[in-house]
Amino acid sequence: MSIRKISRITKSNPTIEGAGVHLYRVFGNHDTKLLDPFLLLDDFHSENPKDYMAGFPWHPHRGIETVTYMIHGSVEHGDSIGNSGVIQDGDVQWMTAGGGIIHQEMPAKTPGMMQGFQLWVNLPKKDKMMEPRYRDVAAGAIPEVSLDNGVKIKVISGSVQDTEGPVQDIVVDIEYLDVEVPPNTEFDLNVKPGYTVFAYVFGGSGYFAEDKKKPMEKGHLILFDDGDTIKITTKDEHLRFLLASGQPLREPIAWYGPIVMNTQEELDLAFTEYRNGTFIKHR
Repeated sequence: MSIRKISRITKSNPTIEGAGVHLYRVFGNHDTKLLDPFLLLDDFHSENPKDYMAGFPWHPHRGIETVTYMIHGSVEHGDSIGNSGVIQDGDVQWMTAGGGIIHQEMPAKTPGMMQGFQLWVNLPKKDKMMEPRYRDVAAGAIPEVSLDNGVKIKVISGSVQDTEGPVQDIVVDIEYLDVEVPPNTEFDLNVKPGYTVFAYVFGGSGYFAEDKKKPMEKGHLILFDDGDTIKITTKDEHLRFLLASGQPLREPIAWYGPIVMNTQEELDLAFTEYRNGTFIKHR
């Protein structure tokens, strides 16, 4: 067993996106080499509807997958290839933009705290222009693994103890978990060696790796060195975090706004096509 050490710790930062949505950027386009194949993670949470009701009106994507995971609240989706739907508490929307999609994501007013996450996953060069696809995964379809020590793990993609997540047939090998740990608990979680692995804390506090001096709290991103095991420990508080691992692509990135390609020429072409109405390749 090789326990992964902590490579880097950062804190999410407030920013504004879409038509004026206040959210917290966990990582973005300055971190692509460190977090490959992951491009971006946004944490949107607020009790004030004014912070999120403006939403994300119609905009394009190409060359990536976007994964939206709702903790509490609802978001309505519509896109240029005829898909529509609403994701609510515990639901996931996994959208593969591929060669091009135009969509909108509009949050609904939510009693109490509205919270969710959007993760962007890069597509390899050979799949950048693949046919777009859209999948809604209801909360009830996401299995939860309950360990003897009280740890609960929702498996969105990948597998834990032979329990497979519902999002399969994905382009890049990704494991995406929602992990909840009770107080005064220690456990190990297996991950694939050579994969990029990060944890993002969004509830309580706890300790990662074998460092029990500095607790990781809400808003902390923990990036790990290589190894095959993550060690997690809690003391007086519970801990809840996202854990993502993915196979690095190690390809060049040309990124502007909602489009991520491999070269500047491909990026320029995408925006030219968007302006002249030829962006959508599949219907």
